[in-house]
Amino acid sequence: MNRHIFSITVGLTVLAGAWVALAQDSEKTAPESSPLEMRQRYRDMSPAEREKFQVEMRQMRERWQNMSEAEREKIMARMRERLRARAPGLGREEQLNAIKMIEEQLAKLKADVEVMAPENRKPLQDLSEEERAALREKMMAAARDRRMAIRSIERELAKLSGPRRPEPDAREQIAELRKIHELAVKENATKTAERIEALIADIRREAARRGPRPEPRPRGDVGRPRPGRPPRPDPPERGDSARSAKPFTLTSFDGKTVSLADYRGKTVVLEWLNYECPFVRYHYEQAGTMVKLAKKYKDQGVVWLAINSTSHSTAEANRAFAAKHKLPYPVLDDRAGTVGRAYGAKTTPHVFVIDRRGRIVYDGAIDNAPMGKTPNGEKLVNYVHQTLTEVLAGKDITTHQTKSYGCSVKYAQ
Repeated sequence: MNRHIFSITVGLTVLAGAWVALAQDSEKTAPESSPLEMRQRYRDMSPAEREKFQVEMRQMRERWQNMSEAEREKIMARMRERLRARAPGLGREEQLNAIKMIEEQLAKLKADVEVMAPENRKPLQDLSEEERAALREKMMAAARDRRMAIRSIERELAKLSGPRRPEPDAREQIAELRKIHELAVKENATKTAERIEALIADIRREAARRGPRPEPRPRGDVGRPRPGRPPRPDPPERGDSARSAKPFTLTSFDGKTVSLADYRGKTVVLEWLNYECPFVRYHYEQAGTMVKLAKKYKDQGVVWLAINSTSHSTAEANRAFAAKHKLPYPVLDDRAGTVGRAYGAKTTPHVFVIDRRGRIVYDGAIDNAPMGKTPNGEKLVNYVHQTLTEVLAGKDITTHQTKSYGCSVKYAQ
């Protein structure tokens, strides 16, 4: 039993950053520091929520058991650090003292306000110069007393309310979720990986809705705080990376309907293909570039779609090509050229990478080695592999656009 409680605690620690997105009601399900509150929250769950929670805890226990000693120690160190940082609550006597202090300051505040009431003062025209000077001094002293009383009340109220829970840092949450996503991918837990991707997208949307965190106000009598420097705009992305991927629906040469909207929330690769082109034949018959990449990233939730916009292409020849090379993805029929022209596909191969937000983050060649030869003996760079690695890791894209090489797309006139 103790082992199970410990495992659940570990699971809650790892899930703490993502708990708001996992739950339907963030105020009811936000992680609490008190074990009593955690148990009460579990008792308040519906049977379906309990079952879901137990499944997640079993997954976390399995993940814990499969962790290395270094990974376990890292999580335990994080738990110890959070426990040390937790502020102790006030005892009964301390609470009573805080309330007493608030009552005393309220009494002073009330007395200062009453003293300065108009009915308790003589009209200014009836006062001598000395009396006016004394009145001004008295009003300034009363104003200082009011400020001090209000600050004292605020301090005691802060003690009674306890430390405020800081808003979660979206970057830290996403970093933790990325680690869990990598474990899910290694374990071939496709559904779990997809759910984590959706959670990351939710956290990003919530962070964008909240906007940047406000700067803390300065303490003491320093006048009005300086306005914060306006947030710096994101740097403009290079190439066509900022444009949204245009929706389309095509039929594959084996008779299935495929729509880009079906893969909303996933990373999608579009490859323009012409089985007659020698550049394409090289990648399929010698290097195996496309098939290897598609298989490598399939378990990480990446969808690969080949599109043939060659106007004179035949369905039988496309089916034969797919069968010969055992393609793990469909070849879509765009012989009318509608989708190819919409995306600006120029050559075969020409590749586009679309991120989970539906934006084209890469547009260009598959690599820098037409027919397997790099210019001037440069190092081989597979741009699509590089982009997919960066997209899945949440990193900035190194190369947004290159010039595609190969045969020109044979569009219908």
